[in-house]
Amino acid sequence: MTPPLDLIFMGTPEFAATILAGLVEAGHRVAAVYTQPPRPAGRGHRLLPSPVQALAEHHGLSVRCPASLRDPATQAEFAAIPADMAVVAAYGLILPAPILRAPRLGCLNVHASLLPRWRGAAPIQRALLAGDSQTGITIMQMDEGLDTGPILLQQAMPIGPKTTSGELSEELAELGIRLMLDALDGVARGALAARPQPAEGASYAAKLRREEAWLDWRLPAAALERQVRAFDPWPGAYFSGRGERIRVLAAEADPEVAAAAPGTVLDERLGIACGTGVLRPLRLQRAGRGALDTPAFLRGFALPPGTELPCPAIG
Repeated sequence: MTPPLDLIFMGTPEFAATILAGLVEAGHRVAAVYTQPPRPAGRGHRLLPSPVQALAEHHGLSVRCPASLRDPATQAEFAAIPADMAVVAAYGLILPAPILRAPRLGCLNVHASLLPRWRGAAPIQRALLAGDSQTGITIMQMDEGLDTGPILLQQAMPIGPKTTSGELSEELAELGIRLMLDALDGVARGALAARPQPAEGASYAAKLRREEAWLDWRLPAAALERQVRAFDPWPGAYFSGRGERIRVLAAEADPEVAAAAPGTVLDERLGIACGTGVLRPLRLQRAGRGALDTPAFLRGFALPPGTELPCPAIG
């Protein structure tokens, strides 16, 4: 193994915090941490630091939260930091060319997909929504494109039939730090050659939108079950019932044919007719209330057979 490196770390969510923790634990010197600015959260809209900022401050690391990296002064400040490499993980900001060129050995990215599949902001959720049987981690040398840089290391991981995006993110982060430590060592020793991404198989993982989380009963039940897992923990799949937003925390898809319009409650177990098949929510939550298994939920919030649950508007 090479001696500890001088690094700049750039990341924002919990996934990235796991990578930062692994770099610190491995003994690398993190000269500066870049993360997105604190965001308002909760009913009081109190500004909360990102998971990466909270972890960095816990370790006494220097934290910087620019709103953009396009300002020449911000770029000059970045370039003045003596660093062998920058490690980037789910940062959320585009890195302009002056930033990419600044570290001595470039910028390495931990991406939670098997590139070129699922380039973009939400690779974990999009893989689940698409019903992919596997995903993985790609360590790439960054260029000016959107996740188009050459691949240094890549490893696949199966997606379980009940896995949520939160669970998958944790698993991928653990794999990501292992691969990143290997990549840092290989690049520093000149023993790791990058290879271009394949020309075929590219797809785009668009950023999640809150409105995607409203379950559309016109879709197949299997697709809605994947939505429930993909949107856990955020933004949380839900439907509208009796004028309330009801979150679905777990569900199963039943292939039975429902002789009713999509959105119709079919039975006392809250089977709901879909475009194809039946969705059976297993765990539910009303706003401001605790999560309950479906039988307990229905005892306090009746949705009897024949109830028609609305679908989101099209367009």
